[in-house]
Amino acid sequence: RWLFNQAVCTLYAFCGVLFGLCSLTSLTVLSTVCCLKVCYPAYGRCWDAVSDLYSHLLLLLCVWAYALMFATAPLAEWGSYGPEPYGTACCITWKASSREATLYILALFIFCYLLPCLLILVSYSLILWTVQVSRRAVRQH
Repeated sequence: RWLFNQAVCTLYAFCGVLFGLCSLTSLTVLSTVCCLKVCYPAYGRCWDAVSDLYSHLLLLLCVWAYALMFATAPLAEWGSYGPEPYGTACCITWKASSREATLYILALFIFCYLLPCLLILVSYSLILWTVQVSRRAVRQH
């Protein structure tokens, strides 16, 4: 069973959601930037206009802001954190008890799982396609 109080449960779940979302969002941004640089070099150079340090810092801040927005939503009563079904850890309360909780879970699924996974899939597919087209062009010459 969960050995600590509700405040520690909430903090534990918040940290798990925050760092998990940061991880997936970072991978999404990384795949998108790689896709821009490989498949669309003219657009990929837009990051070169600004110092690399500032562009990376800006992307990092956007990743954390995006993750914080969804991780803090249950703290603002849009969704909730609570013990997992087995009671040994805490996470998002998946059994929605209200319309707002259902909307939060739906938004989390779409914007924090489905959309990032699709962006990663499309980005790497475009990279593979570009490499394949380039390989054919080199073989012809």
